Amino acid sequence: MTEPPVSTLSAAGIVAGLDLDTKIRLMSGEGFWQIGPLTERGLDAVMVTDGPHGLRRQGDAADHLGIGGSMPATCFPPAATLGSSWDRALLETVGRAIGEEALAQGVSVVLGPGMNIKRHPAGGRCFEYLSEDPFLSGKLAAAMVRGIQSQGVGTSIKHFAVNNQESYRFVVDAVVDERTLREIYLAGFEIAVKDASPWTVMCSYNIVNGTQAAQHHELLTTILRDEWGFDGLVMSDWGAVADRVAGISAGLDVEMPSSEGAFDDDVRAAVAHGRLPLADLDRCAIRVVELLQRGQRDGATHDGAYDAHHQIARTAAAAGTVLLCNDGVLPLAPTGRIAVVGAFAAAPRYQGAGSSQVNPTRVDSALDALRERVADGATVTYSPGYDARTGSTTEALLAEAVDAANDADVVVLFAGLPGSYESEGFDRPSIDLPPDHVRLIEAVAAASTPVVVVLSNGGAVHLPWASRVEAVLECWLGGQAGGAATADVLFGDAEPGGRLAESIPEHVAQLPADRNFSNAPRQVQHREGLYVGYRFHDSAGVPARFPFGHGLSYTSFEWSAAELVGDGTDLEVRVRVINVGDRAGSDVVQVYVRDVETSVYRPTKELKGFAKVHLDPGEYRDLAIPLDRRSFAIWDVAAHDWLVEGGDFEVLLARSSTDIVATLPLRIESADLLVPSPGPPHFVATDDEFAAMLGRPIPEPKPSRPFDRNSTLGELESTLVGRLVVAQVIKAGMKESTKEFPDPDDATIKMITTMLREGPLRVLVQMGGGRVSFAALDGVIDAFNGRWWELAKRVNLAVTVRKSPDEDDRQGGRLK
Repeated sequence: MTEPPVSTLSAAGIVAGLDLDTKIRLMSGEGFWQIGPLTERGLDAVMVTDGPHGLRRQGDAADHLGIGGSMPATCFPPAATLGSSWDRALLETVGRAIGEEALAQGVSVVLGPGMNIKRHPAGGRCFEYLSEDPFLSGKLAAAMVRGIQSQGVGTSIKHFAVNNQESYRFVVDAVVDERTLREIYLAGFEIAVKDASPWTVMCSYNIVNGTQAAQHHELLTTILRDEWGFDGLVMSDWGAVADRVAGISAGLDVEMPSSEGAFDDDVRAAVAHGRLPLADLDRCAIRVVELLQRGQRDGATHDGAYDAHHQIARTAAAAGTVLLCNDGVLPLAPTGRIAVVGAFAAAPRYQGAGSSQVNPTRVDSALDALRERVADGATVTYSPGYDARTGSTTEALLAEAVDAANDADVVVLFAGLPGSYESEGFDRPSIDLPPDHVRLIEAVAAASTPVVVVLSNGGAVHLPWASRVEAVLECWLGGQAGGAATADVLFGDAEPGGRLAESIPEHVAQLPADRNFSNAPRQVQHREGLYVGYRFHDSAGVPARFPFGHGLSYTSFEWSAAELVGDGTDLEVRVRVINVGDRAGSDVVQVYVRDVETSVYRPTKELKGFAKVHLDPGEYRDLAIPLDRRSFAIWDVAAHDWLVEGGDFEVLLARSSTDIVATLPLRIESADLLVPSPGPPHFVATDDEFAAMLGRPIPEPKPSRPFDRNSTLGELESTLVGRLVVAQVIKAGMKESTKEFPDPDDATIKMITTMLREGPLRVLVQMGGGRVSFAALDGVIDAFNGRWWELAKRVNLAVTVRKSPDEDDRQGGRLK
């Protein structure tokens, strides 16, 4: 019987004809950046690449974190900036542009967007995530996914789940109660999956309630597939797989990158002995083949449209710029004497460090853009004020800046975080600006000249000096066109369109998450429960310095005719927004829900809807913002379902979480019976309170001894020999990294050394390109544990299995 053509076969039909070894091969990537191929069935490998805010397309042999060899691509503003736009249409436009460039570069799946919750502002990867709020994060991520996938390119939303710190991210156990997990840390992913159907989901490095995320059946199958209906592929983060057999059983389809067959024998043996049903392997293989089928590229040349995309990046940077305060000095007039102070004006900090770093097609500096904008209409002077790389200053630089300020009509002072302060791979020890940036701001502010501070940073920073300057622009990280966008905003050619997607606290020590963040290598306890971000500030009556949703405009808006329309919980919030100022601008209507008579603990209000509207002077728009049953529901642990408690609610129309414009009362009738839900009554749970939230005793962190494959290099340093070994491994790792980082910056050096020291020993095998085997690693571990007899047995077994008399002759008596 003649087999049907491959093109007509379903993925299941193709997998049915594969042998076991081929199926197992499909469970691991091809090199660092490809999945597949299945050439015998006419399917080429598909390329994946980092791309939360632009492509980092590298050759297959390139290192995961290498940047030097990546192809030029548009560096759009990172998620911290895009999230502050509150603009779904904009994110879809940015997504389409990224999708177009992916087609041009032969990329089938873009690894992004990132959508973990900003639990704590010192998280090292905050620049790569959208918000502290799951509803906002989910809706904006869904928009970006739709944009990218409209071009026939897949996405991989990440990192699933509870990956909210960088410190010890490979090995830390996130201990979180079920209700908080569902309402805060999974809700955004749920929205993105249901609203946009991403092709893939990337699981995170960390452990979640005792189980590695890459082998967490409840997360990867029960919740993601069975409850949410996800039908795509689940891949691991790079090096996240601790046990591929357990991962396959849990619903992990592909280990990334290739571990050069390190786990293949384990999978083969598990199938042979019945520990891994062949049906589980087939399910994963089918999903891999489905991705290969979707991701085939025709080889045609596509237009990357890089000039047009640069303009999109410029628009996006302005749209995410938040005007925190302004006494009327902004927008500037392009006349008079303008003193530009701060090295970031000439050497911009425009993106974060790590796997998301893009090789831009061009980079605009704010200083050049300012000078071009004013032309001969104004005098622009420049004083660096500090070293752009280190953030440090000198008395001479300070004096020069003060002299320039005294001789100007207005000062535009650029400050923020140097690259070494924040990166993938490590968290910030504080959220302070560099001390010398603060010295510079204070010194210049002491002059009589008005000061506008322009911030460049990927995460929130302390702003104790904000009341002593005339205006503060939070530009976050603006991408490659951020410098020009900053000039656009300063002169009013574009509006500061952003609203804060994360609260800026008075001081980080006020935050309940601060007590349990990034301070223990093996466990992080989420004792604050639901009280993250504005949910804490507004519930506890501890005001943020600048609240969630806050952002000023260059024009004024009035809202009127607010009403609720609909039945039960299927409602629309309707409101008319009119621009009553003399400039074009945008406004964001934020809709919060408050349960007035709740019988269970919940925050005082939660975001459940929003809409951004762009209006010319005198123009108005009637908005209709939908609410549904989930807008009023909580996760009931006993029922294991979303339930709505009947009673009185308020629907709040607001400009920020604290600036309420209209309150609409609502009575909901519901037969749902909620079981009392314990929470932290004082916002940080005690031991007994946290155990009650968990419904079980607080687990003990994994002990550092005995050593195993998931022990870290840092833990080996507790021994004298370990210190010597670790020093050599880090030295070798840094030498290897120079292939991709010939001139590594401070952030890259710190990222690599931290990740090596905090990563598990097994990664030396998985990311070692086949140079280290698990057998060799296990032997080293036995030695460190003092099990010399076990080591001897391993060596004897290796000799017995791997040598034969013929091999001995061929190899001159040497082992392979």
